[in-house]
Amino acid sequence: MVYVDVVPVRTDERGEVESVGLLLGAQDDGISRALVSGRVLFHESIREAIARHIEKDLGPMSLPQLPQTIIPFTIAEYFPTPGSEMFDERHHAVSLCYIVPVLGECDPAADTLDVNWFTPGELKTPELQDEMSQSHARILRQAIAYLNL
Repeated sequence: MVYVDVVPVRTDERGEVESVGLLLGAQDDGISRALVSGRVLFHESIREAIARHIEKDLGPMSLPQLPQTIIPFTIAEYFPTPGSEMFDERHHAVSLCYIVPVLGECDPAADTLDVNWFTPGELKTPELQDEMSQSHARILRQAIAYLNL
């Protein structure tokens, strides 16, 4: 199964990342933070899947700046095996991971309680990463390294 994981960012006029958006949501085991993510539907392009998931989680006025090309900054592979670094109990899945600038107002939708924006320094704290699933925290660390934050 193919998924997309999206790291929404706010940039300055030079394109430098100022902050990264994380979703705040309620899970069975409490409140947690997450990336925008979800599966690619049958006959849906990767670009369409990215846009659909951003609109679903950040709202229709988030104004994402979708990349010219759909080359991911990394690929995550989720395994249904407990103890796997990238774990998804439902199935074996591959996720294409993207960094997408967002220009508009974010109004959380669907199951999202809020969208919070964090500076690069805040993203690196273990306390913040502990509020995320191990899989999303790993993708976030890869995005931080990719962006040289």
